[in-house]
Amino acid sequence: MAVEKMESVAGLHVLITGAAQGMGLLFAKQACREGAARVVIWDIDEAKLAAAAEELRQLGGNVQAHRVDLAQQQQIEEQAAQVIESGGVDVLVNNAGVVTGSSFAEHRSAQITATMAVNALAPMYLTHALLPQLGRSGRGRVLTMASAAALVSNPNMSVYAASKAAAMSWSDSLRLELEANPNIGISTICPTYINTGMFAGAKSMLLTPMMQPEVVVDRAWRAMLAGTPLVLMPWTSKLGQFLRGALPRPAWDFVADKVIGVYHSMDEFTGRTRETTGEERLEVR
Repeated sequence: MAVEKMESVAGLHVLITGAAQGMGLLFAKQACREGAARVVIWDIDEAKLAAAAEELRQLGGNVQAHRVDLAQQQQIEEQAAQVIESGGVDVLVNNAGVVTGSSFAEHRSAQITATMAVNALAPMYLTHALLPQLGRSGRGRVLTMASAAALVSNPNMSVYAASKAAAMSWSDSLRLELEANPNIGISTICPTYINTGMFAGAKSMLLTPMMQPEVVVDRAWRAMLAGTPLVLMPWTSKLGQFLRGALPRPAWDFVADKVIGVYHSMDEFTGRTRETTGEERLEVR
């Protein structure tokens, strides 16, 4: 059954994770501009969260900000229960993410755990907690930011790719489970590298420049409103998927390595060190 399209989030309650900066803050600004009844923002960085909340209130938004460590299941469930009790959620944006750009051998166990927890498990735990009341107003949405890395293997980002593959598969499976409900739309977005600082040092690929966050947020938001199931962006991601499926594995490896440059895109990755994670080269969106 087709999901009923939404014109905006006016009058709805919106929850956005990783909303203290970058794309999360852009999502929150869009919700405020459209007249959301309430915009709930979560982030682990308390100082930036407070600044973001003030900026959003200047836009006229009814904003509630909560420091939440998405690597902690208990915090997710406790905060989700509070949000439900205080008005519920109609639109959930699973935006928060972390990346470690190094060979798998160089990963520390804490980095593996944090990446899988934030990128893969947190969206599941949070959506699971909110799902029973989602769509109660007749309009419900879950937007999950995955990655093109979920679709194409790439050296020096194995754990990140694995976490995003898990998020993508889970999100689209959930969409299929909820197909009979026209009030709830599940959308998964898989962009290439985005110029937020999260992928500082990553190299552009053939015909695939670093994407601007405003462009990604606009496309993702429109997909969410329309209930579009899956978005790959830019168009070269679709081409890459076609070639990966059509070519023999050695031929695809050659194209990805020598022609497109996928396999070398993380060679000079630096990211930004974040004190809140306690892990070097663990970058937060």
